[in-house]
Amino acid sequence: MQRLARRRSTGRTPLRFSTQTLLLQLGVVALAVLLSAAVHAWLTYDRLGREAESQALTLARTVASDPAVRADVQQISAQPGTPPAAELLTGPLMAAAEGARTRTGALFVVITDETGLRLAHPDADRLGERVSTDPSEALAGKEVTTRNTGTLGPSAGAKVPVFAPGSQAVIGEVSVGYSTETIGQSLARDIIPIALTAAGALLAGVLGSFLLRRRLQRLTLGLEPEEISTLVHDQVAVLQGVDDGVIGIAADGRISVFNAAAQRLLDLPDLAGAPWDAAQVPAQLRALTSADAAEGDAVEFVAGGRVLVASARKALHGREDLGWVVMLRDRTELQQLTQQLDAVGTMSTALRAQRHEFANQLHTIAGFMSIGQHQQAREYVARLAATGPLKFPVDQAELLQDPYLQAFLGAKGVEADERGVSLRLGPETLVRGQVIEPQEVTTVLGNLIDNAVNAAVAGSAAERWVEVEVLDEPGTGAGPGTLHIVVGDSGDGLPAGAVDGDEVFTEGFTTSDRPVRAGAGQGLGLALARQLARRRGGDVRVLDRGSPGGPGAVFMATLPGTTLNGKDSDA
Repeated sequence: MQRLARRRSTGRTPLRFSTQTLLLQLGVVALAVLLSAAVHAWLTYDRLGREAESQALTLARTVASDPAVRADVQQISAQPGTPPAAELLTGPLMAAAEGARTRTGALFVVITDETGLRLAHPDADRLGERVSTDPSEALAGKEVTTRNTGTLGPSAGAKVPVFAPGSQAVIGEVSVGYSTETIGQSLARDIIPIALTAAGALLAGVLGSFLLRRRLQRLTLGLEPEEISTLVHDQVAVLQGVDDGVIGIAADGRISVFNAAAQRLLDLPDLAGAPWDAAQVPAQLRALTSADAAEGDAVEFVAGGRVLVASARKALHGREDLGWVVMLRDRTELQQLTQQLDAVGTMSTALRAQRHEFANQLHTIAGFMSIGQHQQAREYVARLAATGPLKFPVDQAELLQDPYLQAFLGAKGVEADERGVSLRLGPETLVRGQVIEPQEVTTVLGNLIDNAVNAAVAGSAAERWVEVEVLDEPGTGAGPGTLHIVVGDSGDGLPAGAVDGDEVFTEGFTTSDRPVRAGAGQGLGLALARQLARRRGGDVRVLDRGSPGGPGAVFMATLPGTTLNGKDSDA
């Protein structure tokens, strides 16, 4: 870990950037030198340098391929830390490197471990220290030739990786260099004037490189290329791996991120690159990023047949404004679960009431028996057998041959009765088929009944009632049929502020006098019911706005593909 930390602390990416910039400027200087220098001097210098590099590369390959050197480097790399300089000085690697250097006349033969720490060096005081030139390319498995100035002076050399015995794992590198001072001295007298010109060009190049680097830092927010690559990979992994929708809006007003979850929740294609103000997203989302919006506020709305909760936060990097991040979460399943729990609670209440009624009937029979009124007990039991021992909360329930609708409307009837509202079936009610989409039927029918009960309770009529008519229309052949639902109440109708009947289907519309609590789902029932119906090719609409004093508003829902033809549908 310490070696890895040392590698990161060296800032290899900035060095590569600086090297590229310097190479560009040196190319400009070299061009100026070529225009003024004698051709033979440059060719001589270049030829001698290439020969030195070639010799250095050959010697470096020879040393790096030595089995003993590879084994010794692997042994040292496997140890924790680096051996002391005294131990390295008398070790076999030092002997092998110095032997090769003295035989070939090289300026230096240096052997390092996989982190660039010297294991062999002509200067004993440098053992165990990091090499003065960048070893990253050699440690990455590449052979490179270099011309630079190290601790022993200017040289033309090469760097070759050292591989572990029997594998291609890099465990170190061998650096060999030949002195270029002799070549430089022979040409110094001829290039002094050119050197002054090159120095001026180099100064201009450094200044230009500095300005270019500053601009790149501003454009990349001070991040290095490796960091940017890591951030991109992390962003893709996170954005595609979460179930929440994420929308990023850049500071210039364009959508920079629109992940797959956001596309699925909003039922929209990828909008990345589109202007945020003109994007086809719900208006509630754009309102979250307006200038007067409070950061962190959450809004609830319906989109694509789902109940969504959205929040937005400002994205900052230091003091720089990066735009907005909008988060989308799906609350549809939670709301459906809440409705199911409400239905279970209603059914439990109904069962408790029926259990109480049943217990009273048993007590009555027991009383007749205890006082010897056997004939009256038989007559009472006969009446119960004829009419049923329990009173169903909705009259004429036999018009609904589907048991699911009977149970659901029965539970709603008990709930309405507890609030002083009578739930009844209309004269046009007739269902001969079977419901095959109970969840969507529950959502639409339950919301319409709940709203009607609320309106009846809040209305001014003396008699409070809700009337439901359910009629199934058989489908073609063996295909699914359509369920038609009409719900009316005794309330005071739609409020005067609702000029257009469709306004009641907008998110957040409610006739309740109680304040809307954030996240409670209030004002979403009708909007969700309409979207579910329209997604199936049907609709929910207002048939009658109602009037003050009653009767109240009348709603109609059409749900195609929700029933199957009953056995008697063709009778």
